[in-house]
Amino acid sequence: MAEPSPTQHPAPSGGTPKSRKPKEKMFSPQDKANIRWFWTGYLREKLPWLILVFFMVIAQGAVYQQFLRLTESGLRVIFESGSVRDLVMVCLAVFGVFVFRGVMSYVVPRMSTWIAADAVAKLRQDLIEHLMELDLAFFEKTPSANLIQKLVGQVESIGRFVGQTSVKAGRDLATVVIVSAYLAWQQPLLFFSAALVLPVIISAMQFVSRKVKIVQAETETAMQEYLATIDETMSGMRTVKIAGQEGVEQERLLRSTKRLRRLTIRRNMAQAVILPCIDFAAAFAYVLVIGGGGYMALSANFDVDGAGIIAFLIGLVLIFDPGRRIAQFTVSLQAALVQLARVRGLYEERPTIVDAPDAVDSFDTRGDLVFDKVTFGYEPDRPLFRDLSLTFGGGEVTAIVGPTGSGKTTVLSLLGRLYDPAEGSVQIGGLPVDQIRIESLRGAFSVVAQDIVIFNSSILENIRYVKPMASDAEVQAAADAAELTEIIAERGDLPVGPKGSQLSGGQKQRIAIARAFLRDAPIILLDEATSALDQKTEDRVKRALGRLAKGKTTIMVAHRLSSVIDADRIYVLESGAMVEQGTHEDLLAEGGLYAQLFESQKQSYSK
Repeated sequence: MAEPSPTQHPAPSGGTPKSRKPKEKMFSPQDKANIRWFWTGYLREKLPWLILVFFMVIAQGAVYQQFLRLTESGLRVIFESGSVRDLVMVCLAVFGVFVFRGVMSYVVPRMSTWIAADAVAKLRQDLIEHLMELDLAFFEKTPSANLIQKLVGQVESIGRFVGQTSVKAGRDLATVVIVSAYLAWQQPLLFFSAALVLPVIISAMQFVSRKVKIVQAETETAMQEYLATIDETMSGMRTVKIAGQEGVEQERLLRSTKRLRRLTIRRNMAQAVILPCIDFAAAFAYVLVIGGGGYMALSANFDVDGAGIIAFLIGLVLIFDPGRRIAQFTVSLQAALVQLARVRGLYEERPTIVDAPDAVDSFDTRGDLVFDKVTFGYEPDRPLFRDLSLTFGGGEVTAIVGPTGSGKTTVLSLLGRLYDPAEGSVQIGGLPVDQIRIESLRGAFSVVAQDIVIFNSSILENIRYVKPMASDAEVQAAADAAELTEIIAERGDLPVGPKGSQLSGGQKQRIAIARAFLRDAPIILLDEATSALDQKTEDRVKRALGRLAKGKTTIMVAHRLSSVIDADRIYVLESGAMVEQGTHEDLLAEGGLYAQLFESQKQSYSK
């Protein structure tokens, strides 16, 4: 049975509008489901090691109980027998148990950190694999800062909580339980009198936990927005500088910073409640023990001596100090639960572009590419295409032109099955693309786009990106075919800068063309490949494109109509509809939209 997702909420119970809202528990059903998910997927396989850590943590807690027992014995040696030898033996025993605790304090964090790091690595691997399966639409609507926050910050915080915070809390809890049991066995009346303060501590912990959980959720959202703002500002810094809008961007970032500051103060104010409550409770318990225990020691009706009272007080100190840390742990736990829910929430995203059960690998890559009455829209209630029919001849060069927003690039996206049409079908060689395995389908395309992803490595390594196992000779041949020989000779193995900042637009385009040469796919998709280039650079790129497209099916989206003159067929789109088709000469002769666009561009070039 599938476990409930972290974003699901239980259905509200029946009742009148005036019914009281049920008190929120420390662990909601979603929290429990998320913990089970993390345990099952990432920790259960380490169960033998976790059991070993558990027993070592218990042993650490038992050290303080032994310390109390030895302290009480030492006090009696001092007050009663006066034996130096016995006192030395007690001191050696105390030293020995603390040496043991010190060794455990080294071994336990080492082992727990290894377990947590392994779990975090596996979690990141699974998240990355899942992200790679998601549709393009998910990444277009999700800020990259959101994903970075989950993959880096939140996952790392979960690992730190599991490997460090929770283990320390386990050690403190073991100390509290073992020492409390020892005190209850030694002096039950005193212990249960002191335990009267527990309801106060528990109530404070529950109150703070609820408050922190709410504020932590707001903080995670605010941090996500803050990172998104930083990403937008840094990515658009060129525009910011040219437009002189540094002040505007600074104000945007400062607003986000102030919001984070307010939330941090709110969270710390909530956390600050719990420690004074514990201190007041501890003061009450100490006074009760000193007064009540002192009376018991003075009275002949109780079998209690001064050594027992002193040891009991030391035991209370040993309980309240880790008790404070456990209270702080409950706060950290709520923050970790919020982060775990956010991370697991990524798995709520499901790809819609998936292989059909009977999908095939083999299809006619030389056949026609056909749009058969395709209806599609990025928003279901606002279709871009209605019954659009197009045919791209196999082995031919077909161009798609039209005004901005007419759907030119969307045609390429549907061919590569980045999206599926709402109605109609897209076919290659008579076979619908949704009956072809996605990997095989996209392997048949080489794409040269205006916006090309360039990495901060050498030009040759950037070319190799599309075929990592290619030989040096193959990469160099692709570079030569794309007319990159000169620039490679100049730069050698030097990195090209972040996003190719040290390259010109034409050089980036030729890297894209070299990748297409190296990939050597039978279908070429050109998306505004020369629109941002000057005439001289465009001529070089067009020569390379001509060599690339020779003998292959080529579909080119172009804004600059001078680049489509030689196409075998030109489709003219307007507002998602095909309004004209034919060769360059035919369309000029018709005197329609294409002729108007061509004449307008021709006049702008002549000025």
